[in-house]
Order: sequence, then structure tokens, then C-alpha cells
Amino acid sequence: MGATAAMAPRAEASALRKRLVSAAVLLPLAAAAVWLGPPYWDILVGAIAVVMAWEWAGMCAHGQPPSRLSALGIGSAGALSMLAMALAMGAAASQAYRLSLLLLVLGAALSSLLGMRSAGGRGVWQGFGTVYIGLPSIAIIWLRAQAPGGLATMVWVLALAIAVDTGAYAAGRSIGGPKLAPRISPNKTWAGLLGGIAAGMVVGVVAALWLAAPSVWPLVLASALLGIVEQAGDLTESGFKRYFGVKDSGHLIPGHGGFLDRVDGLLAVALAVALAQSLGGGILVWTR
Repeated sequence: MGATAAMAPRAEASALRKRLVSAAVLLPLAAAAVWLGPPYWDILVGAIAVVMAWEWAGMCAHGQPPSRLSALGIGSAGALSMLAMALAMGAAASQAYRLSLLLLVLGAALSSLLGMRSAGGRGVWQGFGTVYIGLPSIAIIWLRAQAPGGLATMVWVLALAIAVDTGAYAAGRSIGGPKLAPRISPNKTWAGLLGGIAAGMVVGVVAALWLAAPSVWPLVLASALLGIVEQAGDLTESGFKRYFGVKDSGHLIPGHGGFLDRVDGLLAVALAVALAQSLGGGILVWTR
């Protein structure tokens, strides 16, 4: 019993080290790509979107994450989903956004039909995953391509997602308390949600000062609301994993699981910000 208790902190420390090493590799890559913009950002986002489609296909086909970097074993529906994702991301990178959406929807419909034949009840989810992953990925490419303000918007969105995720993890682990949604994600707590929102508000303050906004409060409130959106995106993906009976979407990022595990909240935030942008200038414009 003592050995088991002693092993727990060591396991947690090892997992934390893996998370830190992974972050040290991935964050500079993402920062450089978003700073340089197209085509580097588009290539990175497109590649990650295809990988996430592969992770999703593995869960649909087998009820478990795919075990290696190969399209083999995910079935024709998964392969078609990956192809549709790649074509849609290529169209988005060329700023052909309507074509990108058309390719995504067409690929989703066809992959669902194929999935229903090959994977039974789980197969119908294949097409849903194509849209679930692809639509926010297109939004991320579109947000960075906006001029002027694309860089500022994308930096704010990325910083917000990272801060909320980190704040929720830190508060949840250190404070604990009542569970947020125990049937969906037993490790998430209300303290974690509040910690994530608080971290998002800090990002809002920094962004308002960086943009020389006349008042910090509009952007702070917007960041707080998006902090809730980020956590909702995280919970949504947790619900999908619980349905498929898996702990992680993949194994490509040591300490984090799969790419879908890492950016689930970002997908939700990016989609919300892109919707605001399309409705009239975007949140950064409204808060000035």
C-alpha cells in the first residue's frame, strides 16, 4: 500500500515533465507560424487538422485511438475523411472558403455513408467528426488571414485558450472541490472552471493594454465569456471520448494524449470568435 502511494506522486511528476517538454517543443513552433502567417500558419493548421481527423477516425472505427501514424486500420471512411480534410484545408489556405466548406460537407456526407456500412453505429459519427474538426480549423486559417488585425486576433485567441486550459488545470488540481460534470469528465471541478475564467480575464487585461483600448473591461468580459466557451469545448470532447470509451484521442503528444485532446477548447473559441468576426468586425473591434 505504501509503495502504491509513493508511486502516485512519481507518476504525476513524470506526466508533468512530459507535458512541459511537449509544450516547450510545440509552443515555439506555433508562435513562429502564427507570427509569420500564411502560408506557414496555414500549413501547420492544415497538418494538425488532418492528424485530428485521423485520431477521430480511429475512435470511430475501433473505439480506440489509432496506434501508429498510418491511414491503415481506420477504414475507407476514415481515409476519405482525411482526404476531405486535406482538400478543405488547402482550399482555405487559398482563401477559397466557400469551396473549402463545400469540400468539408461533401466529405462528411460520404464518409458517414461509408462509415455506416463498415463500423455500425459508430460509423455515422465519422462525418460529424469531419465537420466538428474541419469547421473550426477553417475558422483558424480565416482569422489569421484577416487584414488588418489577423495577427492580433489570433495571438489573443491562442493566448486565451492556453491560459484558460492552464488556469483550469492548476485550480482544479490545487483546490479540487465539487465536480463540474462528473458523468462526462470526473476530473473537472467548478474550481477549475473559475480558475480558467480568471486566467482568461488576465489575458483580456493584457490584450486591452497591448491594443491601447480605451477601457479594459469590455475585453476582459469578452475573454471571461470565451473562457466558458473554451471549457465547454473541452467538456464536449470529453463527452465524445466517453461515448467511444477512450481516455485520450491519440498518443502523439507525450503527457497530453492526442492533438484533439490538446486543442479541443481552442476549436470552440476560434469558431465563436470567427462567428463574431463575420457578424461585424469581431470582438477586438467591438471592445475598442
